Amino acid sequence: MNGTEFVFATAAILFVAFMAGWFAHWLISRITRVTRSDMDDLDRMAQELHQAEEARDQAVTYMQQREAELSNRLAQTEAELNAAMDGLQVARTESEELRAYIERVNQAS
Repeated sequence: MNGTEFVFATAAILFVAFMAGWFAHWLISRITRVTRSDMDDLDRMAQELHQAEEARDQAVTYMQQREAELSNRLAQTEAELNAAMDGLQVARTESEELRAYIERVNQAS
């Protein structure tokens, strides 16, 4: 093999390597290319995610308000129950005193 044939063989090998690299690059870019419809899908999903997050935040806020309201009502109900129990205790004490008084009056007569 003389010098000219060696240069042509080297040039052919380099050209084939260049073409293989270019084809590989084209193939990878073709596979991983983002299309307009993909971008539209991503935008739509981002909007839906944003709406879902807003709905979740609203639900959390509503639940917190509802929980505070119910806690308030529970505290009021417990206070009313305690007042009713105190009133019942006073009424029982008075009724026992009245019974004792009536028994003393009946025994005295």
